[in-house]
Amino acid sequence: MNGFSEFLIILLETVRDVLPIIVIIFGFQFLVIRRAIPQLKKVLLGLVYVILGLALFLQGLKQALFPLGELMAEQLTNPAFIYAGIEQVSQSLHWTDYKWVYLFAAAIGFATTIAEPALLAVAIKAKEVSGGTITIWGLRIAVAIGVAMGIALGTFRIVTGTPLHYYIIVGYIIVIIQTFYAPRMIIALAYDSGGVTTSTVTVPLVAALGLGLAATIPGRSPLMDGFGLIAFASLFPMMTVMGYAQLSVIKNH
Repeated sequence: MNGFSEFLIILLETVRDVLPIIVIIFGFQFLVIRRAIPQLKKVLLGLVYVILGLALFLQGLKQALFPLGELMAEQLTNPAFIYAGIEQVSQSLHWTDYKWVYLFAAAIGFATTIAEPALLAVAIKAKEVSGGTITIWGLRIAVAIGVAMGIALGTFRIVTGTPLHYYIIVGYIIVIIQTFYAPRMIIALAYDSGGVTTSTVTVPLVAALGLGLAATIPGRSPLMDGFGLIAFASLFPMMTVMGYAQLSVIKNH
């Protein structure tokens, strides 16, 4: 019953959050456009599905994704795991000792991006408007590689404690340089690819991983160091998508 009561609270909070959107849409439809909504019953049923889906998703985050990400970070940074022996726990750790953290970060970044429904939707539309020049899997893999690289580098930043803005500034300088040389047809899509990756599947696990790492690595603050991984996940897909387009042009020539 405790879990059910928690879900009811989340459901009510979701209704409260979605209500302004519903008011704006229906308000414009009836007061500005002044037309009835076609298939109103289906629209209302869809809104019910949206509210239930969001509530279930938020409940799943609290019960599974956030605890799982934090648990993996805690286990992978445990000195007993790193050294495969309790007797070496007291030994000081070096950034190279966290290789499994970087590998896990890259793998989870790649996997969650491939599963990201927002990216799939963009990839399908990109294939349609490009006449098949941009393939669905080509775009998804290019973005997933970028997210994997970004999150792996982001975990390295948390481990070493280096300032976040250095990485972001250098990254955007590279993106700007690539923009001058990438095919014009891919530039806007590449910039959007950074946004669609940070959606329902990727963000919860990545955020939990960053907070878990910052909480378990000595000398790191969850508030100062735990956030920022999502910025890496947004930045690097721009590079890899433009790089994918540039390689395609070279290959076709």
